[in-house]
Amino acid sequence: MIRALYDWLVDNGETPYLLVNADDPQVMVPQDFVNEGRIVLNLSPSAVVGLELGNEWISFSARFNGNPEDVHLPAAAVLGIYGKESNQGMLFPDETETAAEHPDDEPDPPASGNRPALRVVK
Repeated sequence: MIRALYDWLVDNGETPYLLVNADDPQVMVPQDFVNEGRIVLNLSPSAVVGLELGNEWISFSARFNGNPEDVHLPAAAVLGIYGKESNQGMLFPDETETAAEHPDDEPDPPASGNRPALRVVK
């Protein structure tokens, strides 16, 4: 999905921005640019080198305040991708926050003897 939205933004002359959960321990970004656990990354073809938008990982090199940095992050840490000029794109739910906000309300029923136990799946 991220790759498709990236291509759509670039094809329409927009600057693709990636919103990332920088608190994810697997995210490797310059920490000086993290704000409240989030970082916005400019993915325009003129701003990055060696962009790889994989299904599991995203990586590239870019300059931050003139210093070259390698960026690596799991695709699951992406919170959204949007165009700078129009703010059009897509936001994704933060899986760690979603799980904490909506715990499983119904406990599993107790197993009785050799009978299978069933539970409601939402």
